[in-house]
Amino acid sequence: QVHFVESGGGLVQPGGSLRLSCVAFGFTLDYYAIGWFRQAPGKEREGVSCISRSDDSTYYADSVKGRFTISRDNAKNTVYLQMNSLKPEDTAVYFCAAGEDFSATMFGEDLAYWGQGTQVTVSS
Repeated sequence: QVHFVESGGGLVQPGGSLRLSCVAFGFTLDYYAIGWFRQAPGKEREGVSCISRSDDSTYYADSVKGRFTISRDNAKNTVYLQMNSLKPEDTAVYFCAAGEDFSATMFGEDLAYWGQGTQVTVSS
């Protein structure tokens, strides 16, 4: 069965850090660009970050640039999102998704697989 499993979310105070993991089952991540997206209640889905298949290109939304870092370990079929200096406005459900084209994946288009998401809450 093809699916993603995200983990690492939780409740953290402003200024804190979390590392999200996205593990792929049933397919090999090597062939896909992987994006992290988030959706807060009442808001549209937002592309947060994206990493290319070959790990030579990354994208970050302006709202997270300098605070979040995306990385991948193809041997573990896993993509990570290190989130530092978290703010209350980062509160959302975070999803990972796979696409064949880096640019399309970056904008949330032509995605092949989605995860169920993990909740991140930033609050004092």
